[in-house]
Amino acid sequence: MVSTGCGLAPLALFVAGLTGCIMTQICAFAKRRGVTLTNLKVDTHLVWNEQKAGRVYETAPHSFEIDVTPASDDPFKDVIILIHAAQKGCRVEQTLGQANTITHRLMTADEFVQIE
Repeated sequence: MVSTGCGLAPLALFVAGLTGCIMTQICAFAKRRGVTLTNLKVDTHLVWNEQKAGRVYETAPHSFEIDVTPASDDPFKDVIILIHAAQKGCRVEQTLGQANTITHRLMTADEFVQIE
């Protein structure tokens, strides 16, 4: 585990992880499916619902928009099949697409205590 303190932009790392995952899968699966890529650009946008809650704010994700720009002379349908395979193979995207349970624990002097 790495402790990053409060100064790091965790959302940037989060987006980079999602983008890197889908790019890796596209490249890996292109070789396996025989799709030629001469270049690949992926831009990820997060759309948030945000509201003030006193002196802080609360957020909820609305959507993740991933724009894929592949450079390929292969048929469009083959590139679409490749993208679908990469979506299914990207563990980050698959995690985000599910309802997840997130728990928090707080360290006391002796142990971690579950925060309800």
